[in-house]
Amino acid sequence: MKKILIVCTGNSCRSQMAEGLVNALWGDRWKADSAGTKPSIINRLAIKAMAEIGIDISGQKSKHVDQFIGQSIDIVVTVCDDAAENCPFIPGARRTVHMPIPDPAEYTDLPEEIAMPHFREARDRLKRELDVLLNS
Repeated sequence: MKKILIVCTGNSCRSQMAEGLVNALWGDRWKADSAGTKPSIINRLAIKAMAEIGIDISGQKSKHVDQFIGQSIDIVVTVCDDAAENCPFIPGARRTVHMPIPDPAEYTDLPEEIAMPHFREARDRLKRELDVLLNS
C-alpha cells in the first residue's frame, strides 16, 4: 500500500479533510496521514463538512509533521503556502506536491450558514485534486 502525507500549518481543516478523503475513497491503495507545522485541534466545521458526504473524521488527531521524518512516504502534499515554505525536508519522501487550497478556517467564527460553503468548497476541491493526483 502506498503512503501519502498531507501537510498544512494547523492540521485542523484542509489536511484533516484530505486524510479522511484518501482513506475513505482510495483506502484500498493508499494510506493517508496528515500533519501540521503548528498542529492544533480538528475544526468542528471540517468534521461537519465531511460528515455531509458520509466520512467521519471526528476520531482523527492533529499531529506534528516531525513525527513523520524518516518514514517512507510516496507523496507529501502541502495544502497551504505556509506549510510549503516551512515543512521540513522529509527524507524518504519520493515526491512532493503543492496543492494550495484556500483556508476555510478563516470563516469559523462567522455564522455557520456563511462559513459552511467555504468548508464544502475546500472539501470538494480537495476531492477533485486528490482524484487526479492519486489516479495519474
